[in-house]
This record gives sequence, C-alpha cells and structure tokens, in this order.
Amino acid sequence: MSVHSLRFKNNTELFQYIDENHIEFIDFNFTDLRGAWHHTTQHVSAFDKDIMDGGIFFDGSSIAGWKAINDSDMILRPDLRKVSLDPFAAQKTIKMFCDVYDPATKGPYNRDPRSIAKRAEEYMKASGIADAAYMGPEAEFFIFDDVKFAVEINRVGFEIDSEEGPYNTARAYETGNMGHRPRVKGGYFPDAPVDSLSDIRGEMLTVMQSRGVPVEKHHHEVAASQCELGILYSTVTDSADNIQIYKHVVHNVAHSYGKTATFMPKPVYGDNGSGMHVHQSLWKGGKPLFAGDQYAGLSETALFYIGGIIKHARALNAITNPTTNSYKRLVPGYEAPVLLAYSARNRSASCRIPHVASANGRRVEVRFPDPCANPYLGFAAMMMAGLDGIQNRIHPGEAMDANLYELPAAELARIPNVCGSLRDALTALEADHAFLLKGDVFTVDMLEAYAALKMEEVEAYETMVHPIEYKMYYSS
Repeated sequence: MSVHSLRFKNNTELFQYIDENHIEFIDFNFTDLRGAWHHTTQHVSAFDKDIMDGGIFFDGSSIAGWKAINDSDMILRPDLRKVSLDPFAAQKTIKMFCDVYDPATKGPYNRDPRSIAKRAEEYMKASGIADAAYMGPEAEFFIFDDVKFAVEINRVGFEIDSEEGPYNTARAYETGNMGHRPRVKGGYFPDAPVDSLSDIRGEMLTVMQSRGVPVEKHHHEVAASQCELGILYSTVTDSADNIQIYKHVVHNVAHSYGKTATFMPKPVYGDNGSGMHVHQSLWKGGKPLFAGDQYAGLSETALFYIGGIIKHARALNAITNPTTNSYKRLVPGYEAPVLLAYSARNRSASCRIPHVASANGRRVEVRFPDPCANPYLGFAAMMMAGLDGIQNRIHPGEAMDANLYELPAAELARIPNVCGSLRDALTALEADHAFLLKGDVFTVDMLEAYAALKMEEVEAYETMVHPIEYKMYYSS
C-alpha cells in the first residue's frame, strides 16, 4: 500500500489534488480536552478557498469542557501540512487536521489541545534552550472479540472475551479449542499460533503507513490480547497527530475484523495494563542536547530535564494518566513505573535511559504515561516540565540501578511515587502548575476547565457501587 500523507504548500496544490484524484468529501478533524477525535465533513462542491482561508464554524458548546451555549461559535481552520486519504470511507475522502480558533479573539482557542502543543514548541524555541523537541510514543492496547458492560442503578458489571484469553482454556468452540494461547503475563513476543493477532497488527501498521505515519514494527505484548505497534519519533505536535491517526486506525481495523480494540490502561484484572512510554529528546543546531559524558552517556542538560519530569510528575499525572482506570495500572507488580526514579537498567523506574548505538539516539524514556492521555496535552506538558528542570537546574539525584521492588522498606519509602488516584493527581496539578503557564502555553482557564471535566469522572467513579463491595460486605 502506498503512502498517502499529503503536505500542500498552498491552496492551489490542494485543490489541484482534489480535482485530479476525484475527491468527493473533505473531513475536518479536531481533538477535544479529553483527547477524543471529532469530525465534520464537507462535500467537495461546498469546499472552496474561503473555507481554507477562513475556516468553518461549529458549535463549541456541544464539545465537553469548551464554550457556553451563549458564546458557542468556534472556527475550524484546516492544516495544509497534515492531510491524508481516509482508507475507511466508502467515498473518496481526505482527512485534514484542524486547529480551533476563537472568533472573538481571532486567534487560536486557548482550550484547543493542538494549539497548546504548537504554543509549547514555540515557547521551547523562544527559550533558546532548543530548536527541536522529539517525542517517540509507544502506545499499547487490547483487542477483544466481545465486550459487554452495564451501569444501572440495580446492575453494574462488565464482561470481556477473547479467544486468546487464558480463561478460555476449557471452553468448547464449534471448530475445537486449539489450546494455543498466552498465559497470564506470558504474552511477550510468542510466535504463532500462541500469538493469534499478528495479521491484524500487520494490517494496522500497513494502513497507518498509508496515512503518512512512519512505522517501525509490531508485536504482541505481555498480557493476552495485548498489542503494540511501533511508530517513529517526530516533533511534539506531529507526534500527537500521529497518535490520533494510530488510535483511529487501530479502532477501525479491529472493527473491520469483527473485533474491538481499547486503549483503557487496565481492562483486565491480574495481568499487565497498557502504557504509553514516551521517548524524548531535545536538539539545537542539528546536535543532540541529551548526549554527554555523565550517567549512561547523558549530558547535564538531560539530567536536568529528568529532574523537571520527576519534580512535576505528580502534577503531570493528571494529564498523562487522566482516567480513574489509569491508577489500576500504576500499582507494583505489573511492570508499571510507580517509583519516581531514573535508571539505564531498571524498567520499574519512571524514567529509563535506553541503550543506543550512537550519541544521536541518546534520549529519555518516560514510562508512566498511558494511551488514554490526550497526546497534545501530554507531550506538551512533559516537555514543559523538562524545560523547567533545565531552566532551574533541577538535578534528579543519583540513578537507581537496583531492582526497586526488592529494596529494603526503609530505603523504598524514601523514593517518591506517582499519584495513587486521579483525585490525587488533580490535587497535585492544582498545587503545581506554574511551569505549564510559562509563555502562555497552558492557561489557568484551560486547566480549570480540564480539571472540572476530570472531577466529573472522579465523582462518578467514587460514588458508583462496585460489585466487589457486594462480595466483601453484603453479609456483614
């Protein structure tokens, strides 16, 4: 499948492509505060230069956390540099990434995640610290054959099913039970037939590449039914765009196979959850700023960047781990990085230093984020924390190369942890957000709107009666 990522220099090139390729529909895509992708579609006959220059209006009050109904007009302005053919559309359709503008100010909307990511990159350049920041996200997900859930006043529960599930070893199938499936925590890199999802992952990667995302690999992950697709690093905003394409492709390819995919961090009890490790580096004048002669080949700048990540990690959790379910993954025993330390050896540390073949590959892997994070907000916030570490020369202390979970209790107690709940994370963000406000990248208004949305989820979760409470307390 050929690559159909399209970057146009001007409107003339775009309209020429639309005409020559008989495009019928133009799809405008944007992202809300929670990270969900939205779209509206224009027929080619209603698409002209005025729309490209002025954008199209939509109702911002219908997007959670945005405008009030008495001040609801918003504008979508498409980005000529991020266009692709939609492989899932029945009619020939191109999808265009859009920035959201506020007609009152005639500037980018301060709650638009993509505009926030762009402002973060502008701030980085204006700071003089670096002229490029790269993010390499590794998003994991689960593929199931069936999912059911109910949240009623008299009934609460869920049920998932996958032929790969170790819970199906004794199940009777019409075609027979072949018995080849990963065991609990036994799904990392098995070959077929234990790995039954190789073909669907390959299809996902091929479709992703056709939409302009540079791809690298695919493999089974530790849990049964769990997968990861490898994409190459890019700049902050472009990497976030790529994650939105990644999720769209994963959901839709799975759907076309009669399966269902989820990026929930912890959909299965007792097995590994899904993270989104993010590899990060800064460059200036074509040179890697993280390469040096200190620990694991890092520079002092890189250590300060890590220091900023660790100092602000608990506030970052509200953005990089933004669901109540996120904190069911961030518990010891499932390779989850709950301890705020850094290491070149230890995967239980929240910041890992990967082994690399050359100085150009020197980078920091931040391991606590998960794939429910809004990628624009998550990547921007982590970079802002790292830049704050550099500006304030925040050293992260000594590296922790020992097995962190085998340390004596007294020593372990001295290592700070990530947050234990979304409520804790929102409290941490309220107390520690000045680093995000630099350069007007994030605003108080946006952070308050985001926190209000997340508190709705916290309160729904905390007040819902759970089935395990019946098991533990019904006969008390």
